[in-house]
Amino acid sequence: MEPTLYDPLELSKEIQKVVVKGNKRKYYRIPRGGMWYGGIATGDCCGCNLRCIFCWSNAPRDHPDSIGKFYSPEDIFFKITSCAKKHNYRLLRVSGNEPTLSKEHLLKLLELVERTEYLFILETNGILIDNKFARSLTGFKSLEVRVALKGTTPEEFSLLTGAVPDGFELQIEALKNLANNGVKAFPAVMLSFSSKENFSKLRTRLRKISPAFEKSIDDEYVILYPHVKERLEKADIKPSIAYSSER
Repeated sequence: MEPTLYDPLELSKEIQKVVVKGNKRKYYRIPRGGMWYGGIATGDCCGCNLRCIFCWSNAPRDHPDSIGKFYSPEDIFFKITSCAKKHNYRLLRVSGNEPTLSKEHLLKLLELVERTEYLFILETNGILIDNKFARSLTGFKSLEVRVALKGTTPEEFSLLTGAVPDGFELQIEALKNLANNGVKAFPAVMLSFSSKENFSKLRTRLRKISPAFEKSIDDEYVILYPHVKERLEKADIKPSIAYSSER
């Protein structure tokens, strides 16, 4: 029997009930330093509206009801900026799962960052970035949005996430909405499972939205953490390019 595909918008509503409480958001690890982007301070949140088979987040994604604690935007701001100051980073982010599930929390956090010299990288799958939310991001000079596309086609998206193929178009629409509202953004693309032909077609789509998007694509490849490797083997999905977690 074929597995039932889920609607990421409906899943969003269910996960929000668990990880959002007013302007507070559930996090499981804060702060975390690291050399992504050359050095960045991170707050890892709980709960996502996609179920990507290659995702490195495990229990915080699948069991947000039993993992993590609620924090206010002020709490997160203090913790990640303290980490950044300690390590001399100039970049901040919320990662681990999907930050846009709590828009009120995120917008307040961006307001706090805007008063500093830090740059905030919003890592998102874009599912919830409709035109209204994209408009609310306009004017944040300290913000750059990284929209992580799950594959290069609706079919790849569905294979890799277990969601309905239409979810891929929500990701593309997110990029359109950000571009139309003048929000600085760039696409990241999971390419471990894509053909060169499909990637070429996606590049054409991105170029039509904004030539800058095609030029700024962040190539992404799966990292074979033990639980990720197990998921892939169980689903009988083999990446054409992957990295060992030990490297």
